[in-house]
Order: sequence, then structure tokens, then C-alpha cells
Amino acid sequence: MLHLVLVNLLRNPRRAILTTLAIAVSIFVLSVLLSLPAIADRILGDRASSLRLICHSKAGMLYTLPEAYRRKIEGRPDVQAVAAFTFFLGIYHEPTDQFPNAAVDHEQLEVIWPDWGISPAVAADFKRLRIACLAGPALMQRFHWRVGQQITLRGTIYPVNLTFQIVGVLGDKAPPPILLFRRDYLDEATNHQAPVNIYWVKVDSSEKISGVAGDIDQMFANSSAETHTETEFAFFSNVLSNFRVIFAVARGFGLIVAITIALVAANTAAMSIRERQTEIAVMRALGFQSSTIISALVGEGSIMGFVGGVLGCAAAYAALRGLSLGSAALGPLGLALRVPGIVVVEAMMVALLIGGGSGLVPAVIAARRNIVDAIRHVG
Repeated sequence: MLHLVLVNLLRNPRRAILTTLAIAVSIFVLSVLLSLPAIADRILGDRASSLRLICHSKAGMLYTLPEAYRRKIEGRPDVQAVAAFTFFLGIYHEPTDQFPNAAVDHEQLEVIWPDWGISPAVAADFKRLRIACLAGPALMQRFHWRVGQQITLRGTIYPVNLTFQIVGVLGDKAPPPILLFRRDYLDEATNHQAPVNIYWVKVDSSEKISGVAGDIDQMFANSSAETHTETEFAFFSNVLSNFRVIFAVARGFGLIVAITIALVAANTAAMSIRERQTEIAVMRALGFQSSTIISALVGEGSIMGFVGGVLGCAAAYAALRGLSLGSAALGPLGLALRVPGIVVVEAMMVALLIGGGSGLVPAVIAARRNIVDAIRHVG
């Protein structure tokens, strides 16, 4: 029946192409809109089992904490390692070339972030070379960097320009658009004027996370720099909370677009099948089973849905890739934009449902209609 399906599908090429393109547009919009919350869910999922705590000022992340806090935190029970973290927020070339970049203590880099794809060789190079830096995969793609290349960032918070050498690429579990370099290098360049913004704390086990966080905040309560310590999951949840309204609107708008195109496709399929009443009646008179006819008619729509789904997903991939490489307007999501695999699966299922499902009801009605009545009606 495949040959018959293809022949019938191409008997009106303009209608078939327009219907396929309509499905492609809907899948494109749906894929783009569903990718945003899917990316956020993946970022949070990667941090759900993290043993890291983030300790920052109670007033906000950009406020500073005393250097002496590190030793006190390290002395707490169940704390495995501590690393100070200072935001640099430098610019690469143009003011639009902004991305998260920060200085971090290098002594226990691989201990605190063992899941960030930092191999022993890369960690050794980072500790050996004072100007070493590690870049996220999205940055490597956006700026076409390579390992061993030297880059310069112009300071925004601090009036210094720093030159780095890329010694490694962070893994998939690390924030894709981040760049890390050594804090002692920044401290020296700023004449020891680079304070601590965050302390990353690695805890021995998940059962101790809540207790350690409470102990740290209790230790610095009523001081001049009170702290707020939270899990890595909670930290990123708060960062992404600003996008929750966008995510909700994206899901709703994507659903509306899919339903609208499904109705258009259903109307087109109904018109096509109604025009072929005589053919369907003749096929049944020749002995074709109703199920065979229904399968052929639904198959035509399914092929258009499949082709439209592939075109829509490919266009969404290209659009998000171009947006991620050319803009950081979405903050932590900007450089991580891509179409996740689960979204591709969902989009293709919707495309097949629109294509095949749109012709199911009119196909069943046409295949079960009385043969004589169908021929007499057309005549």
C-alpha cells in the first residue's frame, strides 16, 4: 500500500506541501517554546543530588564576605572542602559578549566539582599555570575557542584586563556558559582588592547538608556579614525563578499553536477525503477492506506529519543554536539553549498525531459509508 499512499499524497502537490509546511511551523514553535523549560529542568536535575552548599551574604550574592570565614567553615564537622568564589564579570570583545566568569580557589578544584568533567590532568594544569582558565562548552562553541588559546577579558567590576590561557573544557554538568580562573591571579592583579562573594562548601554526605547549612548561618549570625547558606539546587531554583512566568506562557502558547494547526490539518484532510468519495467507494467495491483504506488515508497524513516534524525540529535546532551563539539575553539559559532530546521526541509525537490523527475521523466515516450511496452522492 505504500506506493498507493505516495501516489495519492502527491496527486495534489501544492496541498501536500502547504499542509506539511503548516505542521513544520507548528512543530518549530512548539519545539522552541518547550525547550526553554526543558533546559531549566535539566539544569535543576543535574544539581538535585549535589553535595555542595553555596554560602553568600544574606544581603545578596554580590555583597562580600570576609576572608576569615573560609577557615571557620573548614573547621566545621562534615565539611570536606571549601573554595572562595569572586565574580569578575569581564567582557570578551564587545559589551554584548558578556557571560558568567569568576575567580575561584584552585587548591581543591576537583574535590568540590568532581562532576564537572575536570580530569586530573586538567586540574594539574590549572594549578600549575597562574593564568589558567576553564571554559564551558557553550563558550567554546560561541567564540570558537580551543584549548591552549589565550584570551583577554576586560574588567567591569574591577578596572583590570586579564589574560588567560584555556587549559580545559568543563563537562556537561557544569553551567555551559561559565568561565573559571584562579582567584590568586585576580587578587594579585587588583592589588588584593578582590573580596569573596561566595563560598562553595562540599559536604561529606547528603544527610549532613541541612545541618551544615544551619551551622554555618548560625555561626555568623548577628555579625557584620551575616550569611545565607543553601543547597546548589535551591540556589539555581532561585536564579531560574525569574523565568517561571516565561515558561508558563511558553507552554500555553505552544499548546495553542499545536491545537490550531491540528484543526487546520483536520479540515484539509476532510476536504481531501471528501473529494475522493468515488475512489473510496470503488476500492471497497473491488474488495478492499475498510481497515486497509483507513490505514492508507491515515498513512498519507502521517507521512506529512513526519516530514513536517523533522523540518520543524531541524529549524528549531538551528534557531536556538544561532540565538545561543549570538545572544545572552536569557541570562543563565542564554548560552545553554538547544533542543533537548525529550523535546524532539515529544514534538515528533505531536507531529505524527497532527498528521495522522487529522485524517482518522473523516477516513473512518468515508470507509464505512454505504457504497451505493457514496457513488450516487458523487454522481
